[in-house]
Amino acid sequence: MTGTKILLVEDDFLNRRLAKKILIAYGYQVLEAKHAQEALDTLKNESVDLIILDIHLGEQALNGISLGHEIKHTYQFPLIYLTAYETPEIIAQAMATTPYSYLTKPFKHIDLINAVQIALTQAAKTAVKKVFLQVKDGSFNLSLHIDEIGHIESDGNYLLLHAGAKIYRYRSTISKILQSLPSSFVQTHRAFIININKVEKFSSKSIIINQKEIPISANYKGYLPFKSILKTR
Repeated sequence: MTGTKILLVEDDFLNRRLAKKILIAYGYQVLEAKHAQEALDTLKNESVDLIILDIHLGEQALNGISLGHEIKHTYQFPLIYLTAYETPEIIAQAMATTPYSYLTKPFKHIDLINAVQIALTQAAKTAVKKVFLQVKDGSFNLSLHIDEIGHIESDGNYLLLHAGAKIYRYRSTISKILQSLPSSFVQTHRAFIININKVEKFSSKSIIINQKEIPISANYKGYLPFKSILKTR
């Protein structure tokens, strides 16, 4: 638990203060955001273990479900939703972002902590399971460690996994594989995912990994953690 960092996105000050107090009492580190843009700005510079996200973030703000889609699309952090709304429509929209839990306000202290602990445990199990990807190497099967992958490129119904001088074909889609990769993999373009630990250099338009130039599209530029992706030599 020590060192576990949680981003709490809640526009209501009293609710945010209460949830933060509960989490700190159980030893969690808490970052706060009052609205969607503040949350996205935080995620550009911070790596977190879990996001607790209120669905209703103010009448004029990007709501929590839209933000949940944004986080799922760009990052791989587990989500827990908080909401005062329980309509089937809201629940269905929230479930589409595959959260780890969904709590209705007001909630009991122990319910919040249980949801957090379950989410962190499940996320850790998923990360362990996805350390290797089963790929074809000629006529042989190969367990490819994800740390070997520099970047991933979409190729129709397949993905091209670039690992050093080797390229492996893997049947999946960009959106599907993102759900099973750790947070060190981020999307830079509708057809590209990079391993930030393999970045050699970058500009506002592209990233270089293993002498390969990978484009950055405008849709993803604002959410890339540029301050942390440059590989230390």
